[in-house]
Amino acid sequence: MRTERVKGIVPKIGIRPVIDGRQRGIRESLEDQTMKLAKNVEQLLRAELRYSDGSPVECIVADGTIGRVAEAAACAEKFEREGVQITITVTPCWCYGSETIDMSPHTMKAIWGFNGTERPGAVYLAAALAGHTQKGLPAFGIYGRDVQDADDSTIPADVKVKLLRFARAALAVATMRGKSYLSIGSVSMGIAGSMVNPDFFQDYLGMRNEYADMSEIIRRVNEEIYDREEFAKALAWTKANCKEGADLNKPEIRKSRAEKDALWEYVVKMTLIIRDLMIGNPKLEQLGFKEEALGHNAIASGFQGQRQWTDHMPNGDFSEALLNSSFDWNGIREAFIVATENDCLNGVAMLFGHLLTNSASIFADVRTYWSPEAVKRISGKTLDGKAAGGVIHLINSGAATLDGSGCQSKNGQPAMKPYWEISDDEVKKCLDATSWMPANLEYFRGGGYSSKFLSKGGMPVTMMRLNLVKGLGPTLQLAEGWTADLPDDVYQLIDKRTDPGWPTTWFAPRLTGKGAFKDVYSVMNNWGANHGAISYGHIGADLITLASMLRIPVCMHNLNDDDIFRPSAWAAFGMDAEGADYRACLAYGPLY
Repeated sequence: MRTERVKGIVPKIGIRPVIDGRQRGIRESLEDQTMKLAKNVEQLLRAELRYSDGSPVECIVADGTIGRVAEAAACAEKFEREGVQITITVTPCWCYGSETIDMSPHTMKAIWGFNGTERPGAVYLAAALAGHTQKGLPAFGIYGRDVQDADDSTIPADVKVKLLRFARAALAVATMRGKSYLSIGSVSMGIAGSMVNPDFFQDYLGMRNEYADMSEIIRRVNEEIYDREEFAKALAWTKANCKEGADLNKPEIRKSRAEKDALWEYVVKMTLIIRDLMIGNPKLEQLGFKEEALGHNAIASGFQGQRQWTDHMPNGDFSEALLNSSFDWNGIREAFIVATENDCLNGVAMLFGHLLTNSASIFADVRTYWSPEAVKRISGKTLDGKAAGGVIHLINSGAATLDGSGCQSKNGQPAMKPYWEISDDEVKKCLDATSWMPANLEYFRGGGYSSKFLSKGGMPVTMMRLNLVKGLGPTLQLAEGWTADLPDDVYQLIDKRTDPGWPTTWFAPRLTGKGAFKDVYSVMNNWGANHGAISYGHIGADLITLASMLRIPVCMHNLNDDDIFRPSAWAAFGMDAEGADYRACLAYGPLY
């Protein structure tokens, strides 16, 4: 299913079966068991993991077991030739520590040491991890809780969790490497997240930065540098599927019907052009625009919009909302990542969530904390269920993914799914749940259309944010929780107090009773910026593993300590997990 949306090496996982090198009985007795462990890990990863385009993850198993350094070198040579960027070493026995470990500074590494009594696989695990730590090559250690029999070839449940967590995070890291973040425009209204820092992208993510002035959109519209056949198809689809909502602007400033129709045409063209800027379009070369056909190889982008654009031109809400969704006029496809107001830090958080879940990411303002008391005061109603402790109102100017409406389902519950699991009926439900409101002309003088929907409650979600801190560098914060339902009359009251032309998601974080998660107010009060990225599922543990690979400390989370999985070296930096994370990230420095 490989789509070739962006160029770069497809990250592969290399599996290294490591064995006791002593011959004349020991090695020979372990060959079958060791290779079987490797094959079982390969089968697990192929069955459970996919790239974001839907293709099964590619695994490369070493040609044979690795008992001495020459065999480790042969494996490394093969893996480099095959484009392996992630390695998992497996063994049921003692092996020669530093002779057999993965010594490449460019791969992400994990070791599964089989917990059995017949041969000391756990002893090798400890020795190999000590070698990695001593040599400054952090590796993730995987050790099953329960002892297994020597002939037990199954992968225990707790080992599976760690293998998959490591692999998901490592694939996300490797997928970003060498790709671009495309900044369309520059700084939006002084928002620090849109002050794109190329050193952060290069040093921590291995990405490059590309830039296009917003005037490039005007040029391509005026000179018709887009696929005109696709535009006709896109406009017809938009008219048939994107229902226009009520115009909430004052009558004296409303656009005329002719102006509104022209705006529809313009925002559809903007959508085509922003996509083409990101990933290129071979059709443009056929039209005589060879350079424009190439695109910027952007795995993520941001559109400045306000105010230099939106004071005169239609806003980017339609383009951002539709590109961030898992479907458009060409059918169901992988969601793009387009950050509102060019908030690249929130765009990166959206990208993290997308690569870990393969589903769309919501971009939202972390707008308002509504306490139960405040809701009671304005409505007379008492909040209950997930919302009983209050909610955070996630709302932005109509640019959130339509997947966020919750009109897809898993096991009968609202969900946001990888695109290959979405049905045509679910696409229709997302579109039917969305109204496209004529833009608030006090905010957006140039007009446009903003999406409006209400997310269904009951979805497990994770809100996350990346922040840059002077003198420290990047930090990641996250909050697992659920979308919540409020009584409709309460929603209507609150909706009218803000902008009723924008989409709403009620977020109820999971509370721990202490620190930043003492209550919902504390979550809001400790959030590091005005924006947040929201992904389907409770993926906090995967995010923490991902952050440790990138050497980004986590400053706020609501996970149990048992769910945190970082390289074994982190344990050497102190007994307090949060402080050790900061010290390890400082000691090792950015990944690149």
